[in-house]
Amino acid sequence: MTAVDLADLGSMRLGDIAVQLPGSTAVFRRYGLDFCCGGDKRLADAVKQPGIALAQITDELRALDQSAPRDFPVAPKALIDHILKRYHETHRRELPELIRLAEKVERVHVNHPDAPRGLADALRDMAQELDAHMMKEEAVLFPIMRLGPHPEIAHPIARMRLDHDDHGERLREVERLYHGGALPAEACGSWRALYAGVRKFADDLMEHIHLENNVLFPQFAAE
Repeated sequence: MTAVDLADLGSMRLGDIAVQLPGSTAVFRRYGLDFCCGGDKRLADAVKQPGIALAQITDELRALDQSAPRDFPVAPKALIDHILKRYHETHRRELPELIRLAEKVERVHVNHPDAPRGLADALRDMAQELDAHMMKEEAVLFPIMRLGPHPEIAHPIARMRLDHDDHGERLREVERLYHGGALPAEACGSWRALYAGVRKFADDLMEHIHLENNVLFPQFAAE
């Protein structure tokens, strides 16, 4: 992949920066910028929040090491294997424990004004939809992609992109319910573990969708 033109970051798409500049996704997450489902937006257009200047973000992006190794392969078959192991397996392993923790925290701290009411149900709904989505990828889309270019591939890719948009909406609701990870001073260990786990899940899901939307799917866009 080519190096990023650091002089013209504002005019670049979020998804392109995320693909080409190692470490940029962490910067985007810190500023609440959607680089996966909203990867088609130009950086300058995406930075609309009061108190956040485009210069702040571009300065942080320019400070990143462009020579740092990427933690994902690009070739379709290797990237699919990476997505399956790093994200599909991880979501299925971690979400049930997050749901259990959320149920416990909501039950034990039911009278606390900052309790994450509704978080367990939101995580449960997300787990069900995400698992159904991953099963479709594993049973249909990824096997087709492993065979190479295919004339019928555009439709399942479009369907997965729509699912990703739905996941993005659900993730925003999850992040609202857990108050962006802000913990009360008296939060117990389970509460702290829950919020740390939700933050990791949110970061993982954003990276997961980004790799599919901005790295894997475009390699089949012309087919």
